[in-house]
Amino acid sequence: MAEAAVDRSSKSGLGPAGKPFSTFERLVAWRYLRARRKEAFISVIAGFSFVGIMLGVATLIIVMAVMNGFRTELVSRILGINGHMIVQPSDGPFTDYPDLAARLAAVPGVKMALPLVEGQVLASAQAGGSTGALVRGARAEDLTKLKTISNNIKSGDMVGYASGQGVLIGTRMADQLGLQVGDLVTLTSPDGDVTPMGVSPRVKSYKISGLFEIGMSEYDSSIIFMPLEEAQLFFNAEGLVQSIELFVDHPDDIDALRPKVEEAAGRQINLTDWRQRNQTFFSALQVERNVMFMILTLIVLVAALNIISGLIMLVKDKGSDIAILRTMGASAGAIMRIFFMTGAAIGIVGTLAGVLLGVLVCVNIESIRQFFSWISGTVIFNPQVYFLSQLPAEMQLSETISIVVMALTLSFIATIFPAWRASRLDPVQALRYE
Repeated sequence: MAEAAVDRSSKSGLGPAGKPFSTFERLVAWRYLRARRKEAFISVIAGFSFVGIMLGVATLIIVMAVMNGFRTELVSRILGINGHMIVQPSDGPFTDYPDLAARLAAVPGVKMALPLVEGQVLASAQAGGSTGALVRGARAEDLTKLKTISNNIKSGDMVGYASGQGVLIGTRMADQLGLQVGDLVTLTSPDGDVTPMGVSPRVKSYKISGLFEIGMSEYDSSIIFMPLEEAQLFFNAEGLVQSIELFVDHPDDIDALRPKVEEAAGRQINLTDWRQRNQTFFSALQVERNVMFMILTLIVLVAALNIISGLIMLVKDKGSDIAILRTMGASAGAIMRIFFMTGAAIGIVGTLAGVLLGVLVCVNIESIRQFFSWISGTVIFNPQVYFLSQLPAEMQLSETISIVVMALTLSFIATIFPAWRASRLDPVQALRYE
C-alpha cells in the first residue's frame, strides 16, 4: 500500500518524479490563498499585503509620471522661449548682427537665429501698480517663427508689434497690472540718458498690441517683447545686439553643433548652451526624482514584509497539511514551491492591479486634480507656485517596467524565507504539535 501511495503521489506531482510547479502544486497553492472561516486573520494579512503592493506600485508610477511630466513641460517651455545655444561677443558688440544671424541660421541643425537686446525695467500702469519685468527686443519676423509666442497670443495680435508701435506682455502681468490690449504700459529703465546732473532713468510708455500665455507663470508674469529697433533705442544700444540665440533641431545633441557654429561665426564668440544655463535647476529635479523613487519604494517593501508575516502564520496553521503531504511523498522542494507560489501570487496580482490603477490615474490626472480642487474649494498645484497651468503626467515604458520588476523582485524575495521554513518542517513534530 505504501508503494502504491508513493506511486500515486509521484504521478500526481508529489514525489520526486513530479515536475516543478506542476498542476498539483498550483492547485494546493491556490487552495491556501482561498479564505476559510478559521483562517480569516491570515486572509486579512494577505489582503493588506495585496493592497499595500497595489498602492505602492500605483503611487510609484503616478509620482514618477508626474515628475517626468513636470520636467518635460518645464523643458519645453524654457526652451520654447529661450534659445538652445546663446552666442555672445567676446571681442566687441555684434554690430553686423543681420549677416551674422543669417550665417548662423544656415548651419545644418539650426532652425533659427534670434538677435536679442535685453534689459530689466520697472513696468507700471497708469491706474497704479508696478512690477519688475524683463524686456526682450526681437525682430517681428523672428518672433513670428517662435511658435511658443506667436501661437499663444490670447488677446490682440502681432500687427502693432510688426509695425514697431506696440509691445507684447504676458497675461499674468496684464492681470497683475490691470492692463488690456490697447492700454499703455510705462517702462522705466535705470540706464537712461547722461545729463550734467548724472544719469536719469529713461521712462517711456508703449501701447499693448497683444497678450501671450506660454503656460509657465514665471514667464507670463515677467517678460515683455518689444520690437528690436525700439528696444535698441530704449536701452541705448543703437545698431547692435547683446546676443544671438540659436534654436536647434535636437537640443540634446548640442555639443555636435559647437564647432560648426564657431566656424560660421568667423569671429571670437562665447557659447553657452541650455544645459549650462539651467544646470542647477535640472540637477535639482533629477535629485528629487531619484530620492522620491527611493522613498516610495519603501511602501512596496513594507507590503512585501507583510507577505512574510502572512506566510509564516499560514505555514504554522498548515503544519499538519505539510506533514501529510510529506508522508505522502511530497519533496521539500515541492512544499517550498507551493508556499512560494502562494506568496508570489499576492505580489503578482498586487503589482498588476497597481499598474492598472497607476495608468488610469495618470491618464485622468488633470480631471482628478480639478475634481479634488472642486471638493476642497482650494487650488491644488497652484500655477503661481508650480509654474504650470495644468498638472502633467508622462509615463515612460522603461520606468514602468523597472517599477514592475522591482515590485515583483521584492515580493518573490519576501516569500523565500517562509517557503523555506515550510520545506524544513519536520512532519513528526508537526503532527505531534497538532
